[in-house]
Amino acid sequence: MEVYLIRHGIAEERAHNIKDEERVLTKEGRQKTEKVAQRLVHLDFHFDVIVTSPLTRARETAEILIASGLSSQLAESSHLSPDGNIQNWLTDWLEPRNYPQKTQLALVGHEPNLSEWAEILLWGESKASLVLKKAGMIGIKLPEIGSPLGRSQMFWLTPPKYLL
Repeated sequence: MEVYLIRHGIAEERAHNIKDEERVLTKEGRQKTEKVAQRLVHLDFHFDVIVTSPLTRARETAEILIASGLSSQLAESSHLSPDGNIQNWLTDWLEPRNYPQKTQLALVGHEPNLSEWAEILLWGESKASLVLKKAGMIGIKLPEIGSPLGRSQMFWLTPPKYLL
């Protein structure tokens, strides 16, 4: 299985009159995310399912990916919210083995969670070494059997500027 960790696009700044979960993509964030999505299509990417955080900015990013044709399936998971936990996500999404081995799964979420998740999958622990830029993507191949923690392999790490 290949898992693509995708950070949401540029969103509104934090403000006292806007709840964090309701912050939307800015015009620039939407445009950059659309360009990144178009480039991924041009590179022949396709995801079997895109799973998004329930927060508005992540959902809008996922909807842009869907609209560009990168997938036809969209799901939401609270595990991808800023307080999400990789162990819970693995238990709920991967342990049941609901997906065939050749599945390409895109997860749209937030920092620092996505970078931490990548590090845990790669090294078994978070080292605060990876940083995923807004609208950037990390691709990780999970092992066919056994726990993916500390046993996965990164094959893609791209900030959006290399896709624009």
